[in-house]
Amino acid sequence: MAEKQAGKSGKPRSNAQVVAWCMAGVVGMFAFGFALVPLYDVFCEITGINGKTGGRYQPVEVAEADMNRTVKVQFLASNGPGMTWTFRPVVRSVDVHPGEPVTVNFYAENATTEAMVGQAVPSLSPSEGTLYFHKTECFCFNQQPLDAGESVEMPLIFIVDRDLPEHITKLTLSYTLYDQGKQPAVSDNSIRVTTTIDNG
Repeated sequence: MAEKQAGKSGKPRSNAQVVAWCMAGVVGMFAFGFALVPLYDVFCEITGINGKTGGRYQPVEVAEADMNRTVKVQFLASNGPGMTWTFRPVVRSVDVHPGEPVTVNFYAENATTEAMVGQAVPSLSPSEGTLYFHKTECFCFNQQPLDAGESVEMPLIFIVDRDLPEHITKLTLSYTLYDQGKQPAVSDNSIRVTTTIDNG
């Protein structure tokens, strides 16, 4: 019976061919994971319906906070495909007065046995609020390298604009953390600054 099946197709498929197809699939999945961040940027630029936040905000002057108004800002964190780090906000939400600078932290831990690099991509809902949510400092501005077993608290400093429409009383800031690959070797004369958190 096996001889008949082999005769129909010419040759039985070799193990080497199967392995080659599997390896090609794995490489393709990794390549797709790396492409997700730039593809997300292109999609956001084309559609304009993503809620993606802007880059670093440079306030011309520090406005006085509106102490008569409070806006709840919630924080969410998730991992992109293939990312195995622990990633979460240190606090789930804060109540802020529009116009005041607020600092919160996100926690990341590389529990793998290899040094890796991560990149966080933010989005905000409702998308109408993106015009009024300003990040003055954010871990999402740069890639984050972590050694095997290393953890870090990453700061975010933001301001909710005083001109935020009155009907918006809650904003949800979400970060998705993507795997940017293994960390390249660091030379002896280079400097890398991170903060390690001891959970013991």
